[in-house]
This record gives sequence, C-alpha cells and structure tokens, in this order.
Amino acid sequence: MDAKKIVEIDGSYLEGGGQALRNALSLSCILGKPVRVVKIRANRPNPGLSRQHLHGLNLLRDITNADVVGNYLLSSTVEFTPGTIVDNTYRVETHTAASITLIYQMALPVLLFAGRSSRLIVCGGTNVDFAPPVEYMQDVLLPNLKHFGASFDLKVQRYGFYPRGQGRCQLDVEPVAKLNPGKLVAFGSIKSVSGVAYCAGRLPVNIAIDMQQSAQREIHRMWPSQKCNIEPIKHSRQKAYYDGAGILMTVNTTADVVLGASALGKKRIDGHLLGLEVSCQLGGYIREKVCVDNYMQDQLIIYMSLAVGRSTMRTGKLTNHTRTAINVAEQMTGVKFDVAMEPDGQMLVSCQGLGHLNKLI
Repeated sequence: MDAKKIVEIDGSYLEGGGQALRNALSLSCILGKPVRVVKIRANRPNPGLSRQHLHGLNLLRDITNADVVGNYLLSSTVEFTPGTIVDNTYRVETHTAASITLIYQMALPVLLFAGRSSRLIVCGGTNVDFAPPVEYMQDVLLPNLKHFGASFDLKVQRYGFYPRGQGRCQLDVEPVAKLNPGKLVAFGSIKSVSGVAYCAGRLPVNIAIDMQQSAQREIHRMWPSQKCNIEPIKHSRQKAYYDGAGILMTVNTTADVVLGASALGKKRIDGHLLGLEVSCQLGGYIREKVCVDNYMQDQLIIYMSLAVGRSTMRTGKLTNHTRTAINVAEQMTGVKFDVAMEPDGQMLVSCQGLGHLNKLI
C-alpha cells in the first residue's frame, strides 16, 4: 500500500467506538480511497476489532475485493484498499447476537453505489443493546433516506435477541445514480404517533400490553387529543426462538419528518417503565420540534457528505457519534460540515455534498 495515498483515521476520536471504523470503511469503498484506521475502539472496555466489526469489515472486503491488513479479532489497526463495488447476493453468519443493523449500516451506503441490485442476508441479533433495533431501520431510517432519493427493502425472517441471536434478515438494495440533498428543517404538525411493543419466547404477552398501555397513556397525558396506535405483538416460535422484549415508537409529521424512540427489555422486565421511557423520549422530540432524532443524526452524515447539493438537518444537541461521523466524513471526502445553534437551542447541520456519482450504472 502506498502510504502517501492512504487516509488515516483515528478510531479513538470522541466516541471512540465502532462508528469511526464503520464510516471510514464505507466511504473508502464508495470513493475507492485506501484508508488506515488506527486505535480502533480505543475507548471501549475491550478495544480493537470485535466479532461484529470483523464481520462487517470482511463483508466490505468481499463486496469490493479489497486488500486488507489487520482483519483479525482485537486488531487495533486496519489498512483497507478497496477495488470495485460488485453487486451480488452476500451472506453473513455471525453465530452470535452481533447486531444485524450495524452490519447493514456499513454495507447499505456501499451497495447503493453498485451497478445493479444486491441482496444481503445476515444472521445475528435483530434487537440488541448499543445498536438500532431492526424496527427502527424499517420505520425510521427508510423514510429518512427517501429524502436523499435512496431506498431499500428489509425483511425480518426471524428475530434474534441477546445472548443467543439466531435472527435472520434479508436486505435488498437498488442502486442510485446519485444521492439527492436532504432537507430536514421543517417539523410541520403531527400526523400520527404509532409503534410496536413486542415480546418473544417464554415472556407473556402481558409485557407487550403493559408497554403499549403505558406509552399510550403518557402520550395522551401530554397531548390529550392525539391518537396513539401501538400494536402489542407476541412473536411466534417460528419468528423468534428465544426470550426478548422491547418497544419502538414513531411520530410522522405533515412535513414528512419521521422520528423514533426505542427501548429493549432487560432482566426483570417492567413493561410499564419501558413504555413510559420511550414515550417520554419521543415526547421530548415532539416538544422540541426537531426534524432528526438523536439516533438518526449520525446515520445521515455519510449520505449528506456524498449528496449532489447542500443538505441540511435540524436536530438536538449533537451526539459524540454524530461528531465522530462528521470528523470521518470530512477527512474522507474533503467536504465541510457547518454546525450552528438556532435561537431555540436546536442545531442546524449543513453540508455541501461531494456530488459523488455512481459510475457503475
């Protein structure tokens, strides 16, 4: 590898987890630009590549036929030189509860710049800690990406929870010629508040009903005339082998803003508390009239950096994940993000995108 051409990313910056690695590798694949990521996950109790990140790294290696140095467990430095993005059907079997959505988070932007449609089947955890639940990807990420002219189809064939995993999802991606600039600055008015409260395995359906009732009660307390439709679900044995529970709530507005909030059940699950926690978080977004929620901020940065034109999002205080994503995007693409505080305390994040075009279609 020619060191003069390699962009070096410090994986310990700010968030110091897997965010820098994921975004650096995705942009490396899309731009055909070699990258070296050092101090990988330096701020985590077990630094270096985890199994989940290793699966994602090796998947991107396969998608682009990349040359890779350092792709082994607990590696603190990776050098990645991509080839051409190849559309195909890819499969990842994690054999653990490794997050399916974080693996998709690495591969989705890459496959958008393939020559033809691609399919990615991943087995692992659909609803696990420190990662977006699969429902969030379906109900919140998808409508947000449509602002950029991108889309995908995600089917959950089986749900998987910590510690055993065994979930299975299928992601189908159609390529784009380019990404449009996203404009997420006007909240509009509430059109609907909805969600799903779920449980599986040996857990009784009453847990899902407790989450539903508590969340709906809190929304009605804050906005007495607002309808709130949360569906309680007990997943069948065929759809989920093991115990798990959680809730996702979303708000849709007349300005096509979609915000989400979610929580997972732990040991000694209290459905009432979970429902209350998530409805309060969503209620906070609604009161503040943000257009991008705290967990969507960082996920949109890579698309803003690549878009043809100027993208803008109005959101709350920037998370360290988001600041890390901005730092990586600026180094990899050369674009500049502008962050300004509005009079009401909200943050306006904007970027004149690189204008990257898909030369494979």
